[in-house]
Amino acid sequence: MEEPNLNHNQWHSLDNEHIFDELQSTEKGLSTEEAQKRLQEYGPNSLPPAQKRGPVKRFFAQMHNVLIYLLLAAAGVTAFLGEWLDTWVILGVVIINTFIGFIQEGKAEKALDAIRNMLSPQAQVLRDDKKTQIAADALVPGDVIILQSGDKVPADVRLFRARDLRIDEAMLTGESVPTEKQTGAVKADAAIGDRRGMAYSGTLATYGQGRGVVVGTGSQTEIGRINTMLAEVETITTPLLRKMDHFGRMLTIAILVLAAFSFVVGMLFQGYDLVENLLAAVSLAVAAIPEGLPAIMTITLALGVQRMARRNSIIRQLPAVETLGSVTVICSDKTGTLTRNEMTVKTIVTGGTNYDVDGVGYKPVGNICIGDQRARIEEHPSLEWMARVGLLCNDSYLEHENDDWRIYGDPTEGALLTLALKAGLDRKQEQGKFPRDDSIPFESDNRFMATLHHDHQGKSYVLVKGAPERLLEMCSQEEGDDGSAREVDHNYWQEQIKHIASRGQRTLALAYKEAPAEKQELKYDDVQEGLTFLGLVGIIDPPRNEAIEGVRLCQTAGIRVKMITGDHALTARAIGKELGIGDGEISLTGQDVENMNDEELSEAVMEVDIFARSSPEHKLRLVKALQAQGQIVSMTGDGVNDAPALKRADVGVAMGQKGTEVSKEASKMVLADDNFASIVDAVREGRTIYDNLKKAILFILPTNGGQAGAILVAILVGMAHMPITPVQILWVNMVTAVTLALVLAFDPPEKNVMNRPPRDPVEPLLSPFLIWRVAFVSMILVVGSLSMFQWGLEQPGMSLESARSAAINGLVVGQIFYLFSVRSIMDTSLNPQAIFGNAYAWVAVAAVVVLQGMFTYSPPMQHLFGTGPLDVYAWSRIIWIGIAIFMVVELEKLVWRKRIMKNGESSY
Repeated sequence: MEEPNLNHNQWHSLDNEHIFDELQSTEKGLSTEEAQKRLQEYGPNSLPPAQKRGPVKRFFAQMHNVLIYLLLAAAGVTAFLGEWLDTWVILGVVIINTFIGFIQEGKAEKALDAIRNMLSPQAQVLRDDKKTQIAADALVPGDVIILQSGDKVPADVRLFRARDLRIDEAMLTGESVPTEKQTGAVKADAAIGDRRGMAYSGTLATYGQGRGVVVGTGSQTEIGRINTMLAEVETITTPLLRKMDHFGRMLTIAILVLAAFSFVVGMLFQGYDLVENLLAAVSLAVAAIPEGLPAIMTITLALGVQRMARRNSIIRQLPAVETLGSVTVICSDKTGTLTRNEMTVKTIVTGGTNYDVDGVGYKPVGNICIGDQRARIEEHPSLEWMARVGLLCNDSYLEHENDDWRIYGDPTEGALLTLALKAGLDRKQEQGKFPRDDSIPFESDNRFMATLHHDHQGKSYVLVKGAPERLLEMCSQEEGDDGSAREVDHNYWQEQIKHIASRGQRTLALAYKEAPAEKQELKYDDVQEGLTFLGLVGIIDPPRNEAIEGVRLCQTAGIRVKMITGDHALTARAIGKELGIGDGEISLTGQDVENMNDEELSEAVMEVDIFARSSPEHKLRLVKALQAQGQIVSMTGDGVNDAPALKRADVGVAMGQKGTEVSKEASKMVLADDNFASIVDAVREGRTIYDNLKKAILFILPTNGGQAGAILVAILVGMAHMPITPVQILWVNMVTAVTLALVLAFDPPEKNVMNRPPRDPVEPLLSPFLIWRVAFVSMILVVGSLSMFQWGLEQPGMSLESARSAAINGLVVGQIFYLFSVRSIMDTSLNPQAIFGNAYAWVAVAAVVVLQGMFTYSPPMQHLFGTGPLDVYAWSRIIWIGIAIFMVVELEKLVWRKRIMKNGESSY
């Protein structure tokens, strides 16, 4: 077969016949075999990766940190003084820290690539003359794709069918108004905005529907040609990182002031010589710098995001990680998020009969019954026509493999297909009897769908399904059970709507009318009047069991859950009551929201948890009203029109399965499984991440404070020898502190993580309580290490090196015991969970014990770090100091807990 001609870029100037000839395709699409062949030839429909910084630039970029600059300055001072060992050790620490950041950034880039892959668009395509959904990167030239409102165009497409199709091409043309599309050819030199027959990759279908043939994929698309300009790598900047940067600057200033103060004291009051004094000041600065904190913070966040991904919560923007810990209100849609999204028709109401339907889900097993008796479809013409309308006025289809039935398309349409199969209708036979000529797709503004069919006896029919209130307006008569026509009894149908809704079921109306035999095109005005109302169906979407538990957990965590749905108010209240949302009595409708001003809505939104018959505009107003009350709002959504509310919300959450691409792009988080319980898991993870960061800060800063404090006290009292040297300080900071602190990133959630109110989003990184805890633990570490140093100096025969070993090991052992205490910031750690709840802690402790043994007894290490051996008695004193530090911190926790219980203060 001759290869398709893809070498020109003038597809817009060719008519449809020439397009299909050149692409060697048809309106029925390609075969799977041909598509696979072309995929091998042309490659995947994906853009080349954006240019990234080279490894050398990425490596040196890790040094762009004020604390690293301070370490480099310290290395310069020691080099100037000729203390080359100190210089090389300091530089070694800088390089190690830089490598940690370098490796982690590489992991972050891989994670972002993985997320982009998980969020790659889907495309509806005809393969083997059958509608199917595939990943957009599997599209090839010649594929026929189906576009509808809300879809992102997955490749460059030449349209051959367009029904009121409008596409937002602002990203290519700068025009804010969507372009109305048609199928005709235009001049070859037409500008992009005038190529009405083309749909370009990356643009958005905002209205209508259409079909087209793929003419360009990957780098051959219009967006591929400007990929360099558009595909910029996301820069991850978060409030937490900004807080850390500010903290680092403030800490640097404090360290410099403290080092200068110690230098002045040493020179003026203690009589140290210049070299000794400079080394002491450098030691103090090096001791106070938390070199490992940036690496620990980055790793903790990265691990948290990975854990979220495993729980089906894909973080698109890192600030969501922090904000999740502050969420006070979750506004959730109902279908598929709080419920199973397996719609089932349970009730049918015609002009005089109520039917019950057996069975659950899409499996077509069940009976249609009147009371306890199975209804014979041939005896109920209205019932048969209702099943037929539901079957034919339908764009979805069911597939089954073994006993597994799946819907491809809208879940409500799937329920109608299942109902028709239960009624004994065969889809292929019905489509053969009543072929479709045209259709009006469902739009949220219209609230109905209509199709035009003809039979083989010369008759034409318009079939309509939609919201009952809307169809009742469009109907001039109703059909009785015997097939006779009569005037519409609006009161009867309103009562039936309420009855169905009170059972927690969604109501859908079905209608039809005969049309002129020659009619081939269906227009909006054709269905505005003259329809015959057939009846109602009640459809249930049962709540997810895990959603019921998730709502309960949210309420325990001080988070209110509000359900915003397009369903009838009675249906919404019934489902809400089963989920534990609202009281089953109070709700607001979209009309109520429209009738309220902003002030009234801000008050009402705090009292009501269920909002029914809500449009996307109502969702946006509700989010704004909640935020006006100081609430931190998470909003879920899946449609194009949900994007404003998702973007406005503090944490917009898009549905990964049923969500449109525009909703995903407007969100900060995507639920891969469309499950409300995953939001709850993400909130728990967000709180845990923040807790673990606080634990890491509470662990690292006292370590630095203890070392710096020991040096400062030594200078102030005029000790002849510093208790710790710069190289020994760096050993403690990088080998022990970082090793132990890294364990906290793996800490599981505290038992009360979902039993406390949300975190205040404006709280500082270091609250007054945290500042107190850092100072308190620093002080007792200073006492412990200096007491061991002084004790060592007083022991007969113990060298200065061994005395320093005693001081350093006293500090390290104090850190080990403090690690188990800090795992619970406020609660007692005198329990098995705190001691044994994190297996990584004991692995880290074992590693530190081995390293400290080498540090103390290995001759090469003794020579490098200036240490000496210790006897058993010295170790017993060191261990007792560690136990004492642990008990003192636990006593301090007890005092705080009693104060909290007495005064009702915030814990931290």
